[in-house]
Amino acid sequence: MAKTSWAEPFKIKMVEHLRMTTRDERTRAIAEAGYNTFLLKSEDVYIDLLTDSGTSAMSDRQWAGLMLGDEAYAGSVNFYHFEDAVRRFYGYKHLIPTHQGRGAEHILSKICIKPGDFIPGNMYFTTTRAHQELSGARFVDVIIDAAHDPANEQPFKGNVDLAKLQNLIDRVGAKKIPYLCLQCNVNMAGGQPVSMKNIRETRELCRKHGIRIFLDATRAVENAYFIKLREPGYGSKSIAEILLEICSYTDGCTCSAKKDSLVNIGGWLSINDDDLAEQARSLVVLYEGLHTYGGLAGRDMEAIAIGIGESVQFDHIRARIGQVEYLGHKLQAAGVPIVKPIGGHGIFVDAATFLPHIPREQFPAQALAAALYVDSGVRAMERGAVSAGRNPDTGQNIFPKLELIRLTIPRRVYTQAHMDVTAESVIDLRDNAASIKGLKFIYEPKYLRFFQARFEPVA
Repeated sequence: MAKTSWAEPFKIKMVEHLRMTTRDERTRAIAEAGYNTFLLKSEDVYIDLLTDSGTSAMSDRQWAGLMLGDEAYAGSVNFYHFEDAVRRFYGYKHLIPTHQGRGAEHILSKICIKPGDFIPGNMYFTTTRAHQELSGARFVDVIIDAAHDPANEQPFKGNVDLAKLQNLIDRVGAKKIPYLCLQCNVNMAGGQPVSMKNIRETRELCRKHGIRIFLDATRAVENAYFIKLREPGYGSKSIAEILLEICSYTDGCTCSAKKDSLVNIGGWLSINDDDLAEQARSLVVLYEGLHTYGGLAGRDMEAIAIGIGESVQFDHIRARIGQVEYLGHKLQAAGVPIVKPIGGHGIFVDAATFLPHIPREQFPAQALAAALYVDSGVRAMERGAVSAGRNPDTGQNIFPKLELIRLTIPRRVYTQAHMDVTAESVIDLRDNAASIKGLKFIYEPKYLRFFQARFEPVA
C-alpha cells in the first residue's frame, strides 16, 4: 500500500495558552475596532489567521541562535552568517539587511525609479506598489488573465503575460521601465505560483530590452515547492536547487524574512550589480541602519540565517503547504467558494460570491472578515477593494476583480484541529450569509488604508 499521509516534521515542546472569548465579547471588540480586524487586540483573538508575516514558530536551533547574537554596531559576525546563507540558497552577490521587506522595497524604489517611470509586475502587492508610487512611478499589472478568475485552475496563475509586457514596452519605451517586479507565489491572486518556464521567458524578453528583473522572494521557497510538484522536469530536483534557479534569472530581490525564513522580524535587499549595491548601502545607512545590520539586532540575523536553511527542507515545506491544503479541501468539500487551485500560504475565500447580496461599494470582504471573527474568534483579513485603495488620478475606489478574505496560516503554529474549527465557522457563515451586512467608511487614512481604516455597518 502506497503511503500518502504526512505528519508535521517537528514535535511541540512549549505551548502558548489562548484566551477564549464569548460571542458578546467579540461583538463588542469588533465594533470598538471599527470592523477592521487589524485593529483588534491579539489577546481577543482565538485563532489568528490575519497574516503569516512574522507569526511563525521558530525552531529550537533558531532560539539557540538568539543566544549567539553579536550586537556589535559594525561587522557583526551574524551579518556574515546571514550573508553566507543568502548567497548559498538564493545566489545573489550583495546583501543589504533591512528591518523587514518593505524597508527593502523602499530602498529599491529610491535607487531605481524616476518620476514618470512604469513598473510592470505580476499583480500588485500593497506596500510594494505604495513605495513605487511614492517614488513617482505607475504600477502596471502584467499578470495572465487567469489570475483574476478565482475558479480558474491553471496551475501557474502567477505567470507574467508576455504580450501585456511587450505592449507596455512598445507603448512607453524600455527606458521608462527601470525594472520588472516579479512576485513569487502571488499574494493578491491567492498565493499562486509562477512557472520556471515563464520566469525564463520573462528574463529573455527583459534582457532583450535592457530591463532588470527584481524578484519579490518573500515566498520563493513555497513557489519552488509548486514547481517541483507541478512542472515537468523538476520532480527530482531539491527545493534548494529550484530556488537557486529561480533567482538566477533575476538581477536581485527584495525579501521579507518574516515569511519563508521563519522569523518574527527582518528582511533584505539583494543586488548583483556592484554600483547599484553601493547606492543601496548608502541609503540603508540613512533609512535603516549600518549596512551590516540594517535595523536588525545580531541575534535576529542569526535566526534568519538558520531559518533560511530550515525553510528549504522538503519535509518542512510539504507539511507547511499540506496544512493549507487541508483547510482548503475541507472548505471545497462543503461548497465554499475559494480561489483555485489552493495556493501556498493561505486560503482565499471569494467574498463576492459568498455574499452576493452585498454590493462591492459596501466591501463584502471586509464585512465577511468581521463576521468570521464574531462567529468564532478567527481573525482573517480583507484582500479586495479596501486593500486596492483609490485611483490616484480620479480618487475613486478601485474595485479589483478579486474580492477575497485571506485565511493566512502561520508556519509551525496551529494544529489540524484549529483548521477544523476555522472550516466549521466559515461553513456556518455560508449557511447564514444573508444575515451579514455591508460596511461603509467612517475613517479612511491616506496610505495603505486597510491597516487603519474604520467602518460601521450599513443600515
